[in-house]
Parts: sequence; C-alpha cells; structure tokens
Amino acid sequence: MTSNDLYFSNGAEVQLFEWAYAQHMPVMLTGPTGCGKTRFVEHMGHLLGREVITISCHDDLTSADLVGRFMVTGGDVVWVDGPLTTAVKTGAICYLDEVVEARHDSLAILHSLTDHRRTLYLDRANETLHAPEGFMLVSSYNPAYRSSLKDLKPSFRQRFVTVPMTYLPPDREVEVVVAESGVRTDVAQRLVNCALSIRQADDAFHFEPPSTRTLVAAARFVAAGADEMTAAQACILAPLSSDGAIHEGLYEIATAHLSGTPA
Repeated sequence: MTSNDLYFSNGAEVQLFEWAYAQHMPVMLTGPTGCGKTRFVEHMGHLLGREVITISCHDDLTSADLVGRFMVTGGDVVWVDGPLTTAVKTGAICYLDEVVEARHDSLAILHSLTDHRRTLYLDRANETLHAPEGFMLVSSYNPAYRSSLKDLKPSFRQRFVTVPMTYLPPDREVEVVVAESGVRTDVAQRLVNCALSIRQADDAFHFEPPSTRTLVAAARFVAAGADEMTAAQACILAPLSSDGAIHEGLYEIATAHLSGTPA
C-alpha cells in the first residue's frame, strides 16, 4: 500500500459507505477540514473498484460546469461533457468537495440523481442519462466552520445519507504522521499533542483547527532537516491565523510541546 492509498478507519464510515453504495444512495460526508474526507473517498473508490471524479465546488460553479456545454472546436459546434456527466456515463464515483461553496441554483441539477430516478437531464443536449449500477454521488462539507452566509438547504441535505467524520484518535493520528512522513514516533507524538492542545483551545481562538494534513506537512519538514518549531511555524501556526495576538497564543502552545527554536 502506498501513502496515497493509506487510510485509517475511524468508526463505521466504511460500512456505511458500502451500504449506501449497494443501495444506490448518495452520501454526504461531514467533518472538520483536513480530517480525511477526500482520502476516504479515494480509499472507497479503490475498495469498490470505481474511478473517483472530484469536483471542487466554488461560488462561480454553474450547472453547465457540472454537466457540460456546447463549444466551438475546429469550426464545429460540439457538445463537451462536464465531470458530472462523465461520471454518470462511466459509472464512476462523483465527489463534490465542499459542496456548500456552490450556489443553490447550480445544485438543482443534482435532484434527479439523488432520488429514485437516478437520472441526469441534459436539457441543452436534449439527452436523458440513467445512472448505471456503479455510479455514486458523494458530497462533503464542514458544517462547523462554514461561512455564516452559506448553508445547505435541509431539503438538499435530506437527499443524502450523512456519514459524520472527525479527526482520528491521537494514537492513530500518530501512525498516519509516521507513515506519511517517515519521522520517528516521538516526533509525530509531539506534533499530534500540539495539535490536540490547539484544537481544544479552538473556542477561544475562533479559527479552523490544525488538520492531520498540516501535521504531515510539518513532519515532512522535520524529515527534511527542520527543527520541530520551525516546521510547526511554517506548516501549522502561520496558516491558522495572521492575527498577531492569536499567533502569539498559538506559539506559546507549540513551544510547550515541541523541541527546537525557529531560525
């Protein structure tokens, strides 16, 4: 197994996903940023033998970006499939990453795919696609740290089976950091303990807590020769906040757990 295939289960998410896949039901993954939602989808694609087509959602995403559009190619006007259409045609897993970032009107195209119809209507191409057995729609978002101006409609959320996710237990998170960076276990343990303290102080600081991804990045810096505090400063502390007072508080937490002095 390569590091790209590495996934540590953190509950019943694998079983829930497999049940949903077997019953042709769409899945909504919820949980904090960097807790492994994308890695989990990739893992399930590998486990089920399905290609994963990922769509990164954003404010400017339109329904045409999802399903496709007519384009001029070589002097001819031809239809070009979007990633959602490609996933339906090929029976892939279509993964909408941070779906809350997409406009509500853009998501309306998904309604017929998320109920008993499992159908995609391509109005502009005058075509109706019926999803094959292998097709699955998966979405994800972070409900705890979304913008106060954005939310998913309850009617949209209820179309999905919700699979909640969170950070791994500390001992498993240490295993991930070691496996993906090659650092010693004691180094990984200090980085994880630092992250745990920052996550526990999150209510006071009001920012997204450090993800497992940032811990792996810091550990890779250590593996490359950086001391722990320098690595943490670059990969964990600085990305969390640019506020001087908050950064000072984070720095104090880090120095209580890590060795070394930033250059």
